[in-house]
Amino acid sequence: MNKPESTDKTKAGLAALTLGAIGVVYGDIGTSPLYTVKEVFGENSGVPLNPENLTGAISVIFWALMLVVTLKYVILILKADNHGEGGGLALTALASEAVRKNPKLKTVLLLIGVFGATLFYGDSVITPAISVLGAMEGLTLVTPTLTPYIIPISVLILMGLFAVQRYGTSVVGRFFGPIIVLWFATLGAVGVVNIVSAPEILHALNPVHGIQFIFDRGWGLFAAFGAIVLALTGAEALYADMGHFGKKPIRLAWTFLVFPCLALNYLGQGALLIAQPDAIENPFYRSFPDAWVIPVLCLATMAAIIASQAVISGAYSMSKQAIQLGFLPRMKIQYTSAKESGQIYMPAVNWLLLAGVLLAVLMFKTSSNLAGAYGIAVTLTMLITTTLTYFVIRHSWGLPAWLSVGATIFFILIDILLVVSCAFKLFDGGWFPIVLGLALFVVMSTWWRGRKLLMKSIQKDGIDLSEFLPTLNVEQINRAYRTAVYPVADPDKVPMALLHNLKHNQVLHASNVMLTVVFESVPWVGNLNRVEVKSLSRGFWQVTVRYGFMNTPDIPKALELTDEVGLKISLFETTYFLSRETVVPTPGSGMAKWREQLFATMSRNAGGVVDFFKLPSNAVVELGTRVQI
Repeated sequence: MNKPESTDKTKAGLAALTLGAIGVVYGDIGTSPLYTVKEVFGENSGVPLNPENLTGAISVIFWALMLVVTLKYVILILKADNHGEGGGLALTALASEAVRKNPKLKTVLLLIGVFGATLFYGDSVITPAISVLGAMEGLTLVTPTLTPYIIPISVLILMGLFAVQRYGTSVVGRFFGPIIVLWFATLGAVGVVNIVSAPEILHALNPVHGIQFIFDRGWGLFAAFGAIVLALTGAEALYADMGHFGKKPIRLAWTFLVFPCLALNYLGQGALLIAQPDAIENPFYRSFPDAWVIPVLCLATMAAIIASQAVISGAYSMSKQAIQLGFLPRMKIQYTSAKESGQIYMPAVNWLLLAGVLLAVLMFKTSSNLAGAYGIAVTLTMLITTTLTYFVIRHSWGLPAWLSVGATIFFILIDILLVVSCAFKLFDGGWFPIVLGLALFVVMSTWWRGRKLLMKSIQKDGIDLSEFLPTLNVEQINRAYRTAVYPVADPDKVPMALLHNLKHNQVLHASNVMLTVVFESVPWVGNLNRVEVKSLSRGFWQVTVRYGFMNTPDIPKALELTDEVGLKISLFETTYFLSRETVVPTPGSGMAKWREQLFATMSRNAGGVVDFFKLPSNAVVELGTRVQI
């Protein structure tokens, strides 16, 4: 698909898009009531369970949702769209473009944004684990004899979830919205029922009680906020999935369904604990009558699976963007829908995620233990988002310095409080997403740096095309009356495959196309701007094909467009000559030896150009060359 999704969205009804947003965007934050209140009054938080603290804690949760989710994300961050697209890498591209006149700052922002993206992968590992475990822990309330089966059943559900990813979400996607609507309606309804039993919990709507709760904590404030932050997990999904649904449906869903139902449920759990303090063992499930536990358990399981599906699909999209922005090697991408280009499946990402999720389940064993690992990845991502957004609103939007700095400081102070609070859980599991994120950052930054060194080496050792063509005596060379396409990273250098063709095959094609593919730092590039053709000399052309990082590359389809700009290419008489570089690490000032070896390994195992660019496999010739970095 080359057409932006926004074009298709205008044809869809606002109601359908809002329903879809509820099903995909809000699955993660919608399952937070399963464990948040329990953790706020858990052993690690140090918050005594009494009516004053219940009112104060629920007030903090309510106003955190109001300030962080509503004010920051729904109102402000959703405005920072990159041609309709959102998410960490889209924001990174937007922020780095805003400071393009300062190359050093641009590089710093780029690396900060990439680290934020790696933390999203940590979220993609922990969310399925904590959501499914949190739902399955309701089995203990059905009968304690089922407690030993919580982990095995969770593992089976997760394995099944990842196993069906190859079939895509188009079949089950239409059911996500109604299920999550039912989930939120259930949250709101049971919240109202419990509020009736202790209506004094409504005092939590007054922020004074939240402020008093904060001041009463002293240094224990950080431990309390380390649990309260669980109510905010999933906020990044509002921004990340903006390209699929648009701003308005996401805002409508939050304002008229998600936020009211979440607020009612948290108020309801607070009211329940005022009336029945012994329900703290699992205030979510104890909110329901005993006869409702099994149906609610089934509904919670479906909601957890949907929440997991959202971050898994997001990991695929993030990986595709990272590949096209030059931070990951090519990997196999399968498109699971003929209509929606955003519905993709990446086998390598899928199985690596499953391995990480199962490792998290088997290591941490309970949702309470996983809660320690959860918050730090989410809060660091929030802090990075706030930082990058400043450069967008100040340098792209041109807002006054006092407003840009003031708003940024306000949100950064909140983010820092949340990050520091979660940092106290570093040794209780918080290390897990940090280690995972740092490992991925090393991989992504090594690939990015390695590609730059590779390009530098090719440019250094390559032959200038402008000097080569005049020396070519075409009259004395055997001609093949077909078209040869030479994909090349540097359009000013002679493709190594062309030199090999002349040296070993002693043949020159009648038409020779030097093809360069450029991925712009925008989500979409339309067909009108897809190709650029430049005639070099008789029988030689330079063709530049441009894609956005959300486009699906398709070179044969792009070459069909050259006929409109003066170059007729018969695809049935075309051969693609590819240069496959074998990277040779060498001592020098490039990268540390272990990073060069890592890059060489990644380069050897990178996915093929043929599949990635949809080249016809029966018309491809690969010629190898060794490149030192």
